[in-house]
Amino acid sequence: MDLDYAREVLRVEARAIESLLDKVGDAFERAAKLVLDCQGHVIVSGMGKAGLVGQKISATLSSTGTPSHFLHPAEAYHGDLGRVTKKDVLVALSNSGETDELIRLIPRIREIGAPIISITATAASALGKNSDVVIEIGRIEEACPLGLAPSASTTAILAIGDALALCVQKERGFDKEQYAFYHPGGELGRRLAKVREVMRSGDRNPIVSESTPVLDAIRKITAGRAGAVCVVAGDGSLAGIFTDGDLRRLLERDPAGVNRPIGGVMTKSPTTIGPDRLVAEALRILREKKIDELPVVNEKREPVGMLDIQDVLGLGA
Repeated sequence: MDLDYAREVLRVEARAIESLLDKVGDAFERAAKLVLDCQGHVIVSGMGKAGLVGQKISATLSSTGTPSHFLHPAEAYHGDLGRVTKKDVLVALSNSGETDELIRLIPRIREIGAPIISITATAASALGKNSDVVIEIGRIEEACPLGLAPSASTTAILAIGDALALCVQKERGFDKEQYAFYHPGGELGRRLAKVREVMRSGDRNPIVSESTPVLDAIRKITAGRAGAVCVVAGDGSLAGIFTDGDLRRLLERDPAGVNRPIGGVMTKSPTTIGPDRLVAEALRILREKKIDELPVVNEKREPVGMLDIQDVLGLGA
């Protein structure tokens, strides 16, 4: 296996992306504004390898606040053209700018009235001449040993598509909370979820007063299958927390201490978090403070939940 050639492929593709830096100018800015101002959907279309890249670009747009879907140019001629409205924007992908299925689609898009952005090698191509905005990527040397298989060119198209989508995201002010809304599943969604979505509440968040005997508090912890109990003052605000670690330390120095009021042996003024903060932030606090439980309090500092390290394990470093 020629590993030196594999490294050369990476160099060729890296050079292709680097060559795009000079292509980001007025046309790119006009394209980004069209996408940002789009009142409908951003329709991405391309044939073959460009089409596969287009599906990824469309997915990136959708996940970063720009409604989008992919339109196969051949399927468009068999009814899928009905997905396009004049409120949409078409982003057409073709390195050569001469892809027959895509070129045949353009007049229909013109009739509908949707503006067309093309990402192609040159504005002099058939696609470029029939687009409202052309982002030129230039003639790119393919990494294929035959110089034929789309490789560096599709990498360049993907990079431009990412730059377009992410610039629009930044301009739109699309934040972490909005991003989390569109990514509710998996590790990413869980890290970006709000604390209130994963915290323990109700019976799983035991709460006692400062005068409660430690033994009674332990029973509440056990019943709630929790690792700690919140201790509140007379006004209902959080006064402290009593954890398994506090219990072990109490038993080491005073085995009879389980009959004492918990207010005298609790950990006072514990670290807390609000219910509308991100789980990722809670995870950082748990790790930095080297604690297993994090009380969740409202604006009055009343305990409304408990975040246990077990609830957020496996969410990354």
